[in-house]
Amino acid sequence: MITGGRVIDRKPSPMPSIELKKPIEIISLSSSEEDDSPIRAIVCLKRRDDIKRVEESEDCFILDFDPFESADISKLTLKNENPADEDVSDISIIAEKGQVACRDFPHSRHLCLRFPFNTKPHDSYCEMCYCFVCDSAAPCKSWDVHCHAHAADAWKNQRKMHKDLMMFQKQVAEVQKLAAHK
Repeated sequence: MITGGRVIDRKPSPMPSIELKKPIEIISLSSSEEDDSPIRAIVCLKRRDDIKRVEESEDCFILDFDPFESADISKLTLKNENPADEDVSDISIIAEKGQVACRDFPHSRHLCLRFPFNTKPHDSYCEMCYCFVCDSAAPCKSWDVHCHAHAADAWKNQRKMHKDLMMFQKQVAEVQKLAAHK
């Protein structure tokens, strides 16, 4: 193909100094005056996997893809490692970045991601779970009952009563401490 006085020869060719799984397309640009032309072969990469190998030997190359485009998730395969949960969920997490609030930070038992409230026994808990009623690390003194607590009004009332009781007990302890010093 001739364009603007230059011959463009497009042919697939493996690079002699680079071992590749598939041939790399080489676009050879040459002018009609072959002798002192600075134009030389340019490597055209079709696959992201070849970038590092070609970078070692070539100063200039063409990418036939967008290097900033994210991976094509349609090519990924999903494997459920827990066959008992196969019919439970229609989606799977294939990757995550950073920390997850209801797994990596303290959270109420009913919000735990490691032991989902709807599918796991309520008395199970992770090291970050706390009691919704007592506001203390799980298991609390009343865990056999409190493990079932969630954001329903009845449990919210229990939580409020527990906080009020704790405040009252704290005030009584302070009064007793002051009385002991007199």
